[in-house]
Amino acid sequence: MHQASTYKERIQIFIKIVVPILVTQLGLFSMNLFDIMMTGNVGAGDLAGVAIGAGLWVPVYTGLSGILLSITPIVAQLVGAKKTDNVPFSITQGVYVAFAMSVLIIAIGALSLNPILNSMNLESEVRHVAKFYLVALGFGIVPLFIYTVLRCFIDALGHTRISMIITLLSLPINVLLNYLLIFGKLGLPALGGIGAGIASALTYWLIMIISLYIVLKKHPFTVYPLFKKLYPISLSKWKEILLIGVPIGLSIFFETSIFSAVTLLMSSFDTVTIASHQVALNFASLLYMIPLSISMALTILVGFEIGAGRIKDAKQYTYMGVLSAVFLSTVCAVFLYFFRAEVAFLYTKDPEVIALTTAFLLYALFFQLSDAIAAPIQGALRGYKDVNVTFMLAFVSYWIIGLPIGYFLANYTDFGAFGYWLGLIAGLAAGAVGLAWRLYLLQNRYMKKAPSV
Repeated sequence: MHQASTYKERIQIFIKIVVPILVTQLGLFSMNLFDIMMTGNVGAGDLAGVAIGAGLWVPVYTGLSGILLSITPIVAQLVGAKKTDNVPFSITQGVYVAFAMSVLIIAIGALSLNPILNSMNLESEVRHVAKFYLVALGFGIVPLFIYTVLRCFIDALGHTRISMIITLLSLPINVLLNYLLIFGKLGLPALGGIGAGIASALTYWLIMIISLYIVLKKHPFTVYPLFKKLYPISLSKWKEILLIGVPIGLSIFFETSIFSAVTLLMSSFDTVTIASHQVALNFASLLYMIPLSISMALTILVGFEIGAGRIKDAKQYTYMGVLSAVFLSTVCAVFLYFFRAEVAFLYTKDPEVIALTTAFLLYALFFQLSDAIAAPIQGALRGYKDVNVTFMLAFVSYWIIGLPIGYFLANYTDFGAFGYWLGLIAGLAAGAVGLAWRLYLLQNRYMKKAPSV
């Protein structure tokens, strides 16, 4: 990655960084997407079980892996400041943190999974699928978190195309494993939704192994002698990773967990409602990969420019990202409005689920604009290493504003299950406004510190 001298060159660098990230995110998300789509063709029970399992898994994974995303701005700023000798040490400590978090979450899951599922009003089949889907995923937590650190290193250097290639190599294998294990092909047992969990865990091991091979054997990553020296655990480095990473993780957790909380609250409705809600939410999350990818690109680009002291360039990349996200999300909203019935049909052939999913997808239209503003701004703020206010805004927007509004509308008005979605829309909108104001204040502060830049 290098300094751009013109606005046109910045656009070219932005596209070069963001497109591979988008493909990578779509690929990673597609693993969960195919889990739900393929189990939807087994039956509503399996679909609802995977929906509940995913509802519990996604906030845990995204929140904890969000802590590891601190590696991206740390490495980007080191490279921007030409302090590359410190990179291998930072990555090694990141791997230590990833392993420690993996062991912790496995232990907590072993103790709490049964009590959580037993406290929910689920049919026995749905509870069984949800439990063992999560148990299967548990075997892939360690490699998934280590891969996250390696990917942050690769992306921070601007080589997002490498992450894209890794994902594209692993995706067809995941689909094949899903097909074999969900439907019981080539003599294997038909495991339904549980087979989807096993397939995902095996895929996580695959992408970690491929990533390790690349960073250890391929140029330009061999310039940074990763794992050539066994560094001892450094509590001071862990402190830096966690001080930046924990607010990032909490911010992501508050955002993703609100969707999971709504999914769990939906357990009071029937199986068809649970399945329809999850299908609509899953596709809305797929579209979210666009602003999320722009967000991740801005963390890299803004971090690199801030590390080099180029405040004006960082500001221009931020505006470029937000405008791109708004445009692309508007296009997606128009698509979703006209083809929502076709989208529902991709997931299931059950006419009841299709009809209800189509109604839910109308509400998903309103997610698009708020996400298009909030996600890129979050990424830019991480590039500045400004993360504490972000997670507080996320908590207030989603849990103090969004969830109470949704609960009230769902339980005390005629909106029913749709009331939760109206609450989500309110929370996302509040978050977008708060983040925009924070970015405005932060950029002004930086410009005042460097008025000549």
